[in-house]
Amino acid sequence: MHASVRGRQIVFGAVLFVACDNQPAAPSAPSAPTIRSSSAAVSSQDVLSAVVSVHARNADSVAVRFTLTDVASLGDSITPAVKIVEDSAEIPVLGLLPSRRYTLRAIAYSAGGNTVGDPVEITTDALPWDIPTYAASGADPSPGYVVFAAGKYGLVIDNTGRVVWYHQFPHGAGLSFMAAPSGHFVAKPQTATPSPTDPWVEIDVLGNVTRSLPCGLGLQARPHDLIGQTDGSYWLMCDEVRTMDLTSIGGVAAARVTGTTVQHVSAGGALLFNWSAFEHFEIADGPASDRTGSNVNWTHGNAIDLDADGNLLLSSRNLSEVTKINGVTGAVIWRMGGRRNQFTFVDSPSPAFGGQHSARVSAPGEITLLDNVGTPGESRGERYIIEEATRTARLARSYGSSPEVVTQIGGSVQRLPGGRTLVSFGTAGRVEEYDDSGRVMWRIDGQPGYVFRAQRIRSLYRPGFGDPR
Repeated sequence: MHASVRGRQIVFGAVLFVACDNQPAAPSAPSAPTIRSSSAAVSSQDVLSAVVSVHARNADSVAVRFTLTDVASLGDSITPAVKIVEDSAEIPVLGLLPSRRYTLRAIAYSAGGNTVGDPVEITTDALPWDIPTYAASGADPSPGYVVFAAGKYGLVIDNTGRVVWYHQFPHGAGLSFMAAPSGHFVAKPQTATPSPTDPWVEIDVLGNVTRSLPCGLGLQARPHDLIGQTDGSYWLMCDEVRTMDLTSIGGVAAARVTGTTVQHVSAGGALLFNWSAFEHFEIADGPASDRTGSNVNWTHGNAIDLDADGNLLLSSRNLSEVTKINGVTGAVIWRMGGRRNQFTFVDSPSPAFGGQHSARVSAPGEITLLDNVGTPGESRGERYIIEEATRTARLARSYGSSPEVVTQIGGSVQRLPGGRTLVSFGTAGRVEEYDDSGRVMWRIDGQPGYVFRAQRIRSLYRPGFGDPR
């Protein structure tokens, strides 16, 4: 019996040993990333940008640390991290100085730690000879950069006026070069042989054209404004032309009348929404002087925006009107300014504004615009508080340059965080940032030329994200 008990003990011990031996092993520590190779090249689109190509193992993302080779005392800068896909990544390095030598090192990240790669060097080229130069000044500018079109170029400048990013369009950048909420830049560039169906284009931060953004129904895209959305869809204005007999209102029998159409187009090119001024406005809503010839530029839409309620704001320059439109049904919700005005204006001259540009929803119940000709002898950025229920619009603040300037065409207003407002005065050649009391806190010095739209952004790497239009 003693032996039997002892045998059972031995067997039990063996079973216990086997059971313990089958327990799952403790997880091993994550492996540190390994950078297998890295190389760098200055962008062919922009000598102030470079691309670093990295191959890494066990990494989930990678960034690039860079510094001027001959002035290491200035310290390093670092790019945002880029996700690794199939052990590879291309990291843009932006905002470099021209004709300078840089040392760059990739940094791979993972749960197992960080790994710094071997140094690689690049030398940037000189800027193109014809790129504009600027100077800027101001006691307290908002952080970030300013985007606009200038001749052949879409430009980004910093608060000193230095060009930090550019893209050259061979035949001209067109009116509006801007950062879109999609995180890319958009423009409607001029072409060698202009066509009625020339589209807007979308450009990434390395200057690559990523896609075209045309109007639907074969209409011609207007060059004034476009809203690119994060789902890949976009809103834009198009020209619709109809032949009409205008003899009853002082025109000709077969006038070619151009009116504005607003469209919403899906990422795949499907037409989601189409609103035509011909279906909602009257020809007589515009000035009599605009409808006497054989070609009638009737509404001249120059800005669109989306309100927080999903509805649409449209600025029609030739009607001196801002219109709110139902973004689903297309029904007109209200009309402000011009001959069909439905609002009572408070604390503002009469008419409140005229020939306006850049109408924007700057906050719930608030819009901003550039009043080009409504204030005699002066163009001013204006901010209105809107009471839709009572149809009242109160002028809360206006911003004018000193000495006073007038721009019959172009210009923009952008509401910024902290009560700031950025105003471009179009053909008058002034771009200024104001605090909420109207003091100039930053400006482009001298004469920057015709700036149809100036837009402040916070980041070169993610232009448009988190910034008001």
